[in-house]
Amino acid sequence: MTEPSAAARAPRRSKPAIDPRPGLSGLPEGALEAWLAAEGQPAYRAKQIRDGVWRQDIVAVDELRNLPAALRQSLDRDFRVDTIAADEVTVSDKGLTEKTLHLLSDGALIESVLMHYPARGRGEDGRPEHRERHTLCISSQAGCAVGCPFCATGELGFGRDLETAEILDQVRHAARRLAPRGDHLTNVVFMGMGEPLLNLDRVLEAVAALSDPQRFGMGARHVVVSTSGVVPGIRLLPELNPQFTLAISLHAARDPLRDVLVPLNRRWPVAEVVAAARDLARTTGRRVSYEYVMISGVNDTDVDADALAGLLRGDLAHVNLIPMNPVAHTPWQASSPQRVAQFAARLQQGGVGATVRRNRGQDAGAACGQLAADRAGEPPAPTVAHRRAVIVRQSEAALRGDRSAERLPADLEAAVAGWAGNR
Repeated sequence: MTEPSAAARAPRRSKPAIDPRPGLSGLPEGALEAWLAAEGQPAYRAKQIRDGVWRQDIVAVDELRNLPAALRQSLDRDFRVDTIAADEVTVSDKGLTEKTLHLLSDGALIESVLMHYPARGRGEDGRPEHRERHTLCISSQAGCAVGCPFCATGELGFGRDLETAEILDQVRHAARRLAPRGDHLTNVVFMGMGEPLLNLDRVLEAVAALSDPQRFGMGARHVVVSTSGVVPGIRLLPELNPQFTLAISLHAARDPLRDVLVPLNRRWPVAEVVAAARDLARTTGRRVSYEYVMISGVNDTDVDADALAGLLRGDLAHVNLIPMNPVAHTPWQASSPQRVAQFAARLQQGGVGATVRRNRGQDAGAACGQLAADRAGEPPAPTVAHRRAVIVRQSEAALRGDRSAERLPADLEAAVAGWAGNR
């Protein structure tokens, strides 16, 4: 019998547990008041605590100097002021893009991206035609189960749903960075890591906090929630009459191709996704955005443009065309600027509005999941080669018009089943 190696003998490090204390920013309405009552404290303390979290942007309980010391101790015992343990910020685009890697209490890594858009143009009155904006892209899950092959987050797999406070504290951290400059967030988009509608309840709680004048105070119309096509989740929204914008990560209008680019399409085909979004737009009167990553030679042909125009013509809809960010495990490249412009023109000729979005922060790894993927380490070369070969085989079949016969990836099947079981 051989002696086990030192590595085999070494005890395995257990994964840190999530801090069981809920974050103050994510508490549902009335929860803080109920806790204060149980502690024998007056109800007005709730406003003092909330103002500390949302107005003063405290980072520790000790900063709540208007509370008695004993109450501060009890608050620290039962709650967290901040659910994010550490930030690592990378700046690019001459300061216009700030990509942040957030470390959570259990060691999970999530990302947010703060994008600055200076005022542009001048009207006859001298005022800017396009106001200055500060848009934050946030994560709703650690990792992602959907597994889109052009997305770095898909390479990481699914970790877990984020708590409401973990979603909101990304916003608080960005607001804290902006405050010394005299700036404030103007828009929040749920387009970071994860599938927001597979964590729907917590995402809706976060949107409610963002639009609550007593908390963050941003109008819901300045919030965008994206989905890769969780049709039952979209179907739940009309009864809520949400005022945020829904964005569909479409990326293909033909089912064979979308089966490959967005594996969730194997469960809910593109026509079902668009029909659900169309019904929501009719209820709310708000335009639906369709996100379309442009991949050279894959989904950027005239056939694709015509299929997309035919799918959306007459709808309250707008298409955002986004050149693909480079991702290590795919063999694909972004469409050329000329091809993207031609695709946009063809959509517009077909009666569908389209805007070309510029990539931001490529030198900072601003594609969704890139920083976390870099931290996880480069996959072995054989693994990358295998992934590329599978993608090539699947995309070749899709371009021939063959629907995928493959089942949903195991992570995604489990996530969808878990979501359905909780409704």
